[in-house]
This record gives sequence, C-alpha cells and structure tokens, in this order.
Amino acid sequence: MSAKKKLKTSAMIASIAGEDQPTTSAPFGHALIEAASKNDKIIGMTADLGKYTDLHIFAQAYPERYYQMGMAEQLLMMASAGMAREGFVPFVTTYSVFASRRAYDFICLAIAEENLNVKIVSALPGLTTGYGPSHQATEDVAIFRGMPNLTIVDPCDAVDIEQSVQAMVDFNGPVYLRLLRGKVPRVLDRFEGYRFEIGKAKKLIDGKDALIISSGLMTMRAIEASDELKEKGKDVSVLHCATIKPLDTKTILEEVRRYPDRPVFVAENHSVVGGLGESIASLLIKEGISVKFYQIALPDEFLDAGALPTLHDRYGISTKEVVKTIKHQIM
Repeated sequence: MSAKKKLKTSAMIASIAGEDQPTTSAPFGHALIEAASKNDKIIGMTADLGKYTDLHIFAQAYPERYYQMGMAEQLLMMASAGMAREGFVPFVTTYSVFASRRAYDFICLAIAEENLNVKIVSALPGLTTGYGPSHQATEDVAIFRGMPNLTIVDPCDAVDIEQSVQAMVDFNGPVYLRLLRGKVPRVLDRFEGYRFEIGKAKKLIDGKDALIISSGLMTMRAIEASDELKEKGKDVSVLHCATIKPLDTKTILEEVRRYPDRPVFVAENHSVVGGLGESIASLLIKEGISVKFYQIALPDEFLDAGALPTLHDRYGISTKEVVKTIKHQIM
C-alpha cells in the first residue's frame, strides 16, 4: 500500500472556496437576522430546505417568524404571496432548480404579476453541486429573465450576499437571488468602497487588453484570472454585474466603448443559452457596437455528476480554464 495519502472527493462538495481563502459561514442567514432585528415584518419561509439554504440560522434566532412549508414549492410560493399581501417581507428559500422548474407558474402569477414584495433566495445555482441535472440549475436565469417585474441577482461572494439582503429589504418588489451557501469566499473585501446596489454594475479592475463582464462566482474567477494575466503583462478589466435583470446598460456600454479594440468576455455560472452573455450580446447588437465577443459559460447540455473542481475544469469555468480561454485570444 502506498504511503502517499489519497485525495478523496465527493459529488456533495459544494464549496467554491480555494485553499486558505477567507470565508464566512452562512452569510445569508446571519445578514437576514441583522435585517430582521430592525424590521419585524421580515419572515423566513422554506420548502424543507432551511438547513441547506442557511435559513436555519434565522429560524434559531426568530422561531416565531419562521415557516417550514414542507416539500411543496408551489404551496411555498402561494403562501409567501399571501404573506406579502398582509404586509410582511417574506424571504423564501429553496433550491434554484425547484424555484425555476417546479414553481415557475406560481411565481409568475401569484408573485410577479401582482408585483408582490417576495424575496426568493435559491441555493445551488448553475454548477455549484455535483449531483447532476436534477440539482444543477444551469438554466434558471434563462427561465426567469422573461418574467416581467422580477429582479434577478447573482452575488459574487459573502460580501455581496451580506449587502444584498438589506438592499432587497429596501427594494419594493419581487427578487430572485442565486445563493452561495455554507462557507462562502470573501472576495470583494479587497476593493475598498465596494457597495452592492440593485441594478448597478461595478468595475473592480481596469485594463486595456481585455474586458471580462461577469456575475456570481465567475466574478471571483475573473478577478483571479486578471491577477494571473497581470503577471504575464496583460491588463484585464473586470466589470461585476451582480444584477442580471435589470441590466446596467449604461455602465456596460461605457466600459465596452472605452477601448473599442478590446475583446469582451462574458463569464457566468449558467448555460450559454439565455443568460448574462446573450443579454449583453443583444444589447451590443441593438447599439450597433461591433467587438470581439466571447462567452465563458456552461454548455447547452445536461452536465455530469461528480466533484466540483473536476466539473469546473471540464466545463471551462475554473480559473485555470478561464485564463486559458482569454490567453488564446489576447496572447
């Protein structure tokens, strides 16, 4: 038997944090407690997934304001609509696949059409679980982008999540947030003065050689790729779009136009179909802007099950693969 220690992995690995990367445990749950301490209308509701969406943290602090609806997402959404009509601010949690695929019609007609103040916070967006197509919400943004009145938020890290909770409380209307759960990396602390704002894109890094427009965990990958390419003499800009709908068209167009010859890469933890990439491509076409345009996203197929590091490499969204994609075009 070899003395060399074998590395074990599992499809249940759900952390995207790298080794020695600072993290915060359950940032959503703790931020919701803080917001609820100042607003007694905030309630938490879930479809049997409190522990797996970090809402159990809220349940421990405010058991009288926590509602476990069982494995019934349609009921959950209808009940949250009723609570919103009574003046409460429901934060509703489930998995992204169940919100987008199973409860779509109930969200559309009971919440979005009525423009009710329900916050849908959904875990396991895109490729953040190795459990295969039954749990990988690779098309949730595509499903929800066409729904009127629904704001879509894709936070990068624990900082974004913490700040987005209060922003959602202050915002009147339905919101769908793609939640990173458990031990979530802290990436945006490095950018002094960063502040999450609904509907606003934020430039994190400036560079003349390429522009990455990104959302969600892919902003972390974009920052890491920019750092690595900087060491090779290439300046790569990173524009973080935490809000996918409504899109901050003004900021995006300003950044694209600053260096007309600079290639534009859109990086997202979502299918190449119907997400941030196609949204920005449509914007550029409508504005008559011609640039070298590339998508860094998941393929239009059902993905494999397995360990996340392996899958992120396989499907091109690991830092290594992002760097490789950009280098191929600019070096």
